[in-house]
Amino acid sequence: MRREDMADLAAFVAVAEAKNFTRAAVKLGLSQSALSQIVRRLETRLGVPLLARTTRSVSATEAGERLVQILSPMLNDIDERLADLSAFRDKPTGTIRITTVEHAAKTVLRPALARLLLDYPKITVEIIVDYGLTDVVAERFDAGVRLGEQVAKDMIAVRIGPKVPMAIVGSPRYFRRHPAPTNPDQLVEHRCINLRLPTSGTLNAWRLVKGGREARVRVEGPLVFNTIDLIRDAAVDGLGLAYLPCDQVDVLVKRGRLKNVLSEWTPPLSGYHLYYPSRRQATPAFRLLVEALRYRPTAAR
Repeated sequence: MRREDMADLAAFVAVAEAKNFTRAAVKLGLSQSALSQIVRRLETRLGVPLLARTTRSVSATEAGERLVQILSPMLNDIDERLADLSAFRDKPTGTIRITTVEHAAKTVLRPALARLLLDYPKITVEIIVDYGLTDVVAERFDAGVRLGEQVAKDMIAVRIGPKVPMAIVGSPRYFRRHPAPTNPDQLVEHRCINLRLPTSGTLNAWRLVKGGREARVRVEGPLVFNTIDLIRDAAVDGLGLAYLPCDQVDVLVKRGRLKNVLSEWTPPLSGYHLYYPSRRQATPAFRLLVEALRYRPTAAR
């Protein structure tokens, strides 16, 4: 159906329900003569008279009445659905889909969302954990979370977390068989537990500093996972060295189940950023999410 056909049908229903061209014209913001022409055009196209006109009144013919019975519920339903859409504009409601890495989901998203969703119960957030560099537009996500240097330049990026301190750790059991490395060059002699990056299909490089220069070191070992929990558990079991965020291993280091090595060579990673397309029309729910996640260094998180 053409747009003009729908407009003509809606205009006819307005006249039939008002039983008056003048009142219907005011409601539609049209002149009476323009509205009369629209109804005549519709009658000509359908080949049947829809309205019976006298000098004092307007009433629907039998065919017109049947058409009103068909169209009126449909038009009312459209009005109601448009009203529902306005709720997305005016009220914090709806579903927000976010792609993120596991560590950011645990340490940044979950704590912030726990507070937000208690205050706004009509907001739903769907979080998909994926280490790949997801195209949020193509995959129909509202936003993504990655480290700052991983965010594409054409995206709006909002910092949502501090720098991420990193550690290279191994268990006492592992170090009984393999002397602890004292410099990055010795990592080639060690069994290391790797993280697979799905987008590139490569293994995650360890970011190290040597002689004031940063380097991405690719290590080898017996195990490759796509989750940091399994990497940490494998390190505790003595299966190799692991490169992990400090907050995921600090307790185990304090308990003596893991030992931190090469700490002077492991700088922190840049903080996590929420990114989304610049052309996005933000809903109230999405704006609330951005503010709930926005990193404020002086505020307690």
